[in-house]
Amino acid sequence: MIAYINGILREVTTGSVVVESGGIGYEILTYSDMIRRLPAINSDVKIITYMEVKEDDIRLFGFLSPHEKVLFKQLISVNGVGPKGALSILDELGPDNLAAAIMSNDYKTISKANGIGPKTAQKVILELRDKLSLEGTIFETVSADADGDATASNVSDAAEALCSLGYSNTAALKAIRKVEGADGMTTEQLIVAALKFI
Repeated sequence: MIAYINGILREVTTGSVVVESGGIGYEILTYSDMIRRLPAINSDVKIITYMEVKEDDIRLFGFLSPHEKVLFKQLISVNGVGPKGALSILDELGPDNLAAAIMSNDYKTISKANGIGPKTAQKVILELRDKLSLEGTIFETVSADADGDATASNVSDAAEALCSLGYSNTAALKAIRKVEGADGMTTEQLIVAALKFI
């Protein structure tokens, strides 16, 4: 399997890039948010890859960080979400907003992705909520730990409550992340503290 490609960025198109390495041009499928973060054409670049091998096809999917690849692999582990659907979700939401949507049970936001219906979006939340990788996202520091401090459950409950007040999922979770001493806070305490940052 190809874990990553280190080479020269030769071409960027909608949904894919071409990286030249060792005299070979690798076409790598990806999503628009990643494309926006790429260096200029003919610059050195390292693309972390996931390789899908089928009977009649081999495709590479690319990411700029390991946590994006982890999210992609978690998405394709959901029944009904293939690589194309996973890229569509990342394209629509990006890692941070995807984490926000899953943590706050917002299947409607996920279902805005091309080719992803409400039922599939609900499956994504159901299957990934307890194993979602927050590494590398803006919510990395507000995650569950063994002692029950600032658990994903009360973070989600606090975010849901803030959303009911009219704030977006992302704004709510960003505010919760800014709360100092969130460890050990109840849902109610998190809500009150987070409101100061919205």
